[in-house]
Amino acid sequence: MLLLPWKKGKTLTTVHAKGRSVSVVPQSMERGADAAARALDLVLASLEDSKAEDIVTINIAGKSALGDYMVVVSGRSSRHVMAICDHLVSDMKDDGLGNARVEGLENGDWVLIDAGDIIVHVFRPEIREVYNLEKMWAAPEIDEGTVLH
Repeated sequence: MLLLPWKKGKTLTTVHAKGRSVSVVPQSMERGADAAARALDLVLASLEDSKAEDIVTINIAGKSALGDYMVVVSGRSSRHVMAICDHLVSDMKDDGLGNARVEGLENGDWVLIDAGDIIVHVFRPEIREVYNLEKMWAAPEIDEGTVLH
C-alpha cells in the first residue's frame, strides 16, 4: 500500500442549510493563518445555521496567545445557547477540526468553546451585556512609543 501526501489545494466542501458552501482543509493537514481563517469560516457558517444572533468576530492574532480569532454570539434562551454549542462542536468534529474543549454547557448562560485557533463565547443576551467582551477586546492598539499618563 502506497500512502500519498496530502496535495496542496485539496479541500473538503460542506454545504449548509442556507445554501452557503464552506471549503475546509483538515487542520492536521495545514498550518498557520490559512488554517485559522478556514476554521473561522466553518464556525461562522455553523453559527448562522443555528440561528445564533449578534455574531461578532474579533481578530486577536498578535494581541493574545489564546488564539487568532474570538467569536462572540448570543442565543435567545439557555436552551438555544446549548443547541448552538452542540451543533457547532458536532460540525467542527465532522469537518476534521478535532474535539474542542467546552465549558459552561450545563447552565447555558455563557458557554466557552476553545477550538485552538478560535475561541467562541455563546451567551444569553442578558449575560452578554454584563461582561461586554467585545468592548474589552476592541480597545485601541497602543504604539510602542506612546506614553500613557
